[in-house]
Amino acid sequence: MALLLPEDVSNTRALVVEGNPSMRSILVAQLKDFGVKAVAQCGRIIDARRMLEFQTYDFVLCEQHFPNENATGQDLLNDLRRNQMLPFSTVFVMITGEATYAKVAEAAESALDGYLLKPHKPSHLSERLQAARLRKVSLKDIFQAIEESDFARAAQLCLERFESRGQFWLYAARIGAELLLRLDQPAEAKKLYEAVIRAKTLPWAKLGVARSMLDGGQPAAAISTLENLVTEDPTYTDAYDVMGRAQFELGKFDEALATYKMASTLTPASIGRLQSFGMMSFYAGKLDDAERTLARTALLGLDSRIFDCQSLVLMAFVQFERGDHKALQRGVHDFERLLERDPGNERTRRLSSVVETLLILHHHKIAQALESVRSMIKEVRQPDFDFESASNLVALLAQLAKRAIQLEEVHTVIEQLALRFCASRAMSELLAGSAKAHPEYADQVRHCNAKVLRYAEYAMSLSLKGDPAGAVRELIQRGQETLNSKLVESATSVLDRYSAKIGDTAPLRASVEALRGQCASAKARVVLGEGQRKAGALTLRIGSTPKPTSDTAP
Repeated sequence: MALLLPEDVSNTRALVVEGNPSMRSILVAQLKDFGVKAVAQCGRIIDARRMLEFQTYDFVLCEQHFPNENATGQDLLNDLRRNQMLPFSTVFVMITGEATYAKVAEAAESALDGYLLKPHKPSHLSERLQAARLRKVSLKDIFQAIEESDFARAAQLCLERFESRGQFWLYAARIGAELLLRLDQPAEAKKLYEAVIRAKTLPWAKLGVARSMLDGGQPAAAISTLENLVTEDPTYTDAYDVMGRAQFELGKFDEALATYKMASTLTPASIGRLQSFGMMSFYAGKLDDAERTLARTALLGLDSRIFDCQSLVLMAFVQFERGDHKALQRGVHDFERLLERDPGNERTRRLSSVVETLLILHHHKIAQALESVRSMIKEVRQPDFDFESASNLVALLAQLAKRAIQLEEVHTVIEQLALRFCASRAMSELLAGSAKAHPEYADQVRHCNAKVLRYAEYAMSLSLKGDPAGAVRELIQRGQETLNSKLVESATSVLDRYSAKIGDTAPLRASVEALRGQCASAKARVVLGEGQRKAGALTLRIGSTPKPTSDTAP
């Protein structure tokens, strides 16, 4: 049989994911007939996820439906895409018996390289793979620029392809818009998505407009666009992902919770979506839902690189509230496994210490627990002390207070944390949610948020009264006191807007930049169990994954 392309494919690797052993054997044989010598195979989604996370394949043929599993091939693809674990160079073809327009359209608009409808002839598979390889070859210069992290050049190449209506111009436009978002150019990305819509109305382009609005600081406008999208297609899970993010950023936690629940219901085997729903449930005070969902997340994904071990921490807080010693002990053991696998991971070690402290406190070893908490407190003004650490520390302090274990310095610490990390409504409410075990601390967090807003408003009033330089100096002073990133970014905005009136801005800019370095971990956005890829985005995985020395199929 002829090779897929004139190029030699004898050195390529393929993976066949198919639950039916007979069908799996047929697909393996067909690929080998085409000239692919190294063909791995597996019959379960969980095995495929592990293999694709740790190895790179040139071709993946994946069945859509697995009768004995909750997960589908689309769930697998979504999780891989959402977490940047599927390189552009990989050709991913879904195999299914569903010959419906909706499914075929979904394939054309997603990161899939195609659907193969059963029953199929070898020539049909060959045609699909040829077409997919052709697209990879045609866009090779773009993919190469992405692999080299030259996103600006890659974006320009995409724009040129789109404007000239060259081969695969729609796909190039989607990549280009994603690159513009990565380059922090949401307005330019929005223009490109809108140009695509004018050329051909596509759901992913409408979703891209909403993502651009969200990244551009317009969550309310994004929600309006997303509501129209989910009305047109109530099963469009990526739209729910983005809507949840927008509602979350607006501080509408109840609405975000309902949206994340819908997304996880539509894709019950998606580790990323389960994490978002479980974490949101925790911060919203829905502890039963949080524990159940996060436990399922851990069961599905503890050994996956998609899994976020903050899930174990939040689950531990619920288990501590309920006095579940065995579950807490399991959490400690889970972290021991994670650290054995990656002993140099400082984040995992930091999160592990939170769970260990809860277990110590459960055993009423008060002095030891206080020593552990005080060691965390020493880090609160360090540049690498982030929002996650702050929320976990606040939750620990709240649990101590609930049990009438007081630290003399606790109110000062809560104030430091709140003044530093109340940089948006969402962050403020998450931090307050972390303190729900002791409502007095939650009230203190909200009070500090109001104080940060007053600092910003006073500085803006100086600017409006004709003293922008005074406004910048006020924001720098308050920024130095609080390490709040919102105040630092406001100083930058005033400098940019009134640079002509201020005159020599160099000294002020130097002060702002120095302060920005101190506030690096207190950025005004937080991620809620979404992995590395934003909802609705194409994968922009960079760098190459070394191929294993062994080609042995499992």
